[in-house]
Amino acid sequence: MNQHNAIEVAGLRKEFKSHSSRSGLAGAFRDLFTRNYKIVPAVNDISFNVKQGEMVGYIGENGAGKSTTIKMLTGILTPTSGKIIVNGMDPHKERERFVQTIGVVFGQRSQLWWDIAVQESFRLLKKVYKVSDADYNSHMDHVIKTLDIGPLLDKPVRKLSLGQRMRCELAAALIHNPPLLFLDEPTIGLDVLVKLRIRDFLKEINEKYNTTILLTTHDLSDIEALCERVIMLDEGSIIYDGPLNDLKEKWAEGKQLQFEFLEKVDLSALQHVTTGMPVKWEMDEKGQVFTAQTDDIDEVISQVISRVVSSFKIKDIKINEISTEEIIRNIYEKGSA
Repeated sequence: MNQHNAIEVAGLRKEFKSHSSRSGLAGAFRDLFTRNYKIVPAVNDISFNVKQGEMVGYIGENGAGKSTTIKMLTGILTPTSGKIIVNGMDPHKERERFVQTIGVVFGQRSQLWWDIAVQESFRLLKKVYKVSDADYNSHMDHVIKTLDIGPLLDKPVRKLSLGQRMRCELAAALIHNPPLLFLDEPTIGLDVLVKLRIRDFLKEINEKYNTTILLTTHDLSDIEALCERVIMLDEGSIIYDGPLNDLKEKWAEGKQLQFEFLEKVDLSALQHVTTGMPVKWEMDEKGQVFTAQTDDIDEVISQVISRVVSSFKIKDIKINEISTEEIIRNIYEKGSA
């Protein structure tokens, strides 16, 4: 293993056996005695490396294989084939030594005990990870202060809101100050202020301790705020691995012009005034904001604006870059980056 790599994955594959039932009553009867199985690959011969200190976004639609990969990288699932080296170890074979070197936060699952105070969970985890009092105090005082969870420590986990619990989960994953952190949907369902606090905190530990972070999320603003590199998965295969900026430059074809009008306007009227131009119109649910997607050519943009302005009374105009969300939707529709 290259000592600068936190994660090395080569030809990684995970297959699941899926039962396919036969149709009709006769089919159901036959299924009682002999079952038909088909092999479904959830992760399909993927390879990638993550350097120590990198923050990487691991993205894909539901069922793309993200969580299966994380479970193999953390040693929860055994791969069908392929090689995984994480922090210089095989996660599955060297389980006990390996778990001392990683932190994991699953947005949907808790590692805190439901009925006891948060600080009691922290104490138990401190013992599990054999963290000395001195190390715990110097590191966790900072974590507790930065995540603002001091007032929550004497409350049982079941009394916490989702945002409070996720901040405590993050702190719990960092009790042993691991060099590598796996975050699976860590900001799911959180309000904007909590998200911002968690993002700032992750940036800070990455800078302070050179912590490697692998982040899977549906919230692309998390990726934009934290990660320079993204690995994109589709149906178990990697379809893009590289800088987020390159993805934007390659796929962000065009601009979005947003119009708000003083009077009621029909979509068909807007389409009519821009006939013959490379423009695609969309309307929001309330019928108040109209978006024109068009080429990123100054002449085209100014012509669209001048045609619309000369035909309708305008309340507001905004010109936006195509969002990362839009770019990724385009990639998935076309199948590869």
